[in-house]
Amino acid sequence: MFHANERQLVQQLLAILQTLPGVHANVAPREPTGAANVRGYAAEIDISIAGKSLTLLVETKKTVYPRDVQQALWRIKSQDNRSARPDIDIVPMLAAESLSPGAKDLLRSEQVGYFDSGGSLYLPAPGAYVYIDKPPPKAQASVMRSLFTGRRAQAIHTLLMQREHWFGVKELAERSQVSPATASEILSELEKFDWIASRGQGPNKQRHLRDPRALLDAWAAQVAASRPAILRRYFVPGTKAEALVDSAAQAFEARGVGYAISNEAAAQRYAPFLSSFGQVRCRVLVTPEANEALADLGARVVNEGANFAIMEVKSPGDLLLRERVGNAWLASPIHVYLDLLKGEGRAKEMAEHLRNERIGC
Repeated sequence: MFHANERQLVQQLLAILQTLPGVHANVAPREPTGAANVRGYAAEIDISIAGKSLTLLVETKKTVYPRDVQQALWRIKSQDNRSARPDIDIVPMLAAESLSPGAKDLLRSEQVGYFDSGGSLYLPAPGAYVYIDKPPPKAQASVMRSLFTGRRAQAIHTLLMQREHWFGVKELAERSQVSPATASEILSELEKFDWIASRGQGPNKQRHLRDPRALLDAWAAQVAASRPAILRRYFVPGTKAEALVDSAAQAFEARGVGYAISNEAAAQRYAPFLSSFGQVRCRVLVTPEANEALADLGARVVNEGANFAIMEVKSPGDLLLRERVGNAWLASPIHVYLDLLKGEGRAKEMAEHLRNERIGC
């Protein structure tokens, strides 16, 4: 049970406070005289900072999302936290094993302190301000990573690409080629972050992506922290990069191979940015037929000087929502954007241009 860990969380907070220069802190051994209803708080911590005396009323949670913050704010505002001593300011504070980025933003906007087990600390007080931002705790980082992998990523991809649409669980499952259980799970997870709006009840409940920018930012952050994609590098003689897009498309389609052009070659067709590019990268379902298509192209494996590269994908879901532009299938703008974030040279600049001009969130 989490209650068994409350003392440890409070002790972690106390230890962090005691390391700050010029700060003295200790857990108060008494009930605060004159304070109305503080039974909802796990601890009171008396601190002295910048010549000011403060009392932190600390509420503890396991995991905090924006919707949890809204409930906490209601409780804080409904309670009278005034002290019988006018020289001591009362500061409400939320301590948790993990706080989502949206929860932290909301707490800061409302001037409510917070602390998480990763070491992040925000303490607003009259005459004093403490803000320490640390990487999320391992448990939260693991949750975020799992959102953007495998079948879950397919559902998120669909929500981002069709962000104006209201989805029921069954429809999202069908459009994203995942099970209803996975669709339901991802909608519930995103709802915790306050990225999803809902309407209706029971089987008729529908959800809509209310904050696509925050969701795409979170996915981009996970991509930036991940290892670079493993590429199979080839050289195709006698073909410039722009013409190679159509040649590769023709070769793959003739062999019935699932593919989607990505990175600079695709971004250039969606939202021109570069005067030229030197390499074509392609998402491909690697099969014996794919190898035959590469042979048809005259592609040979190289370590340097590649003008064609394959990113092997595991399932048709990794080609989901690709778009036909001209004679070739391009990866969806979302996939192209994420692939560019792992690229070299001016790829990241091109990613932001694509996001602004074509994705729009």
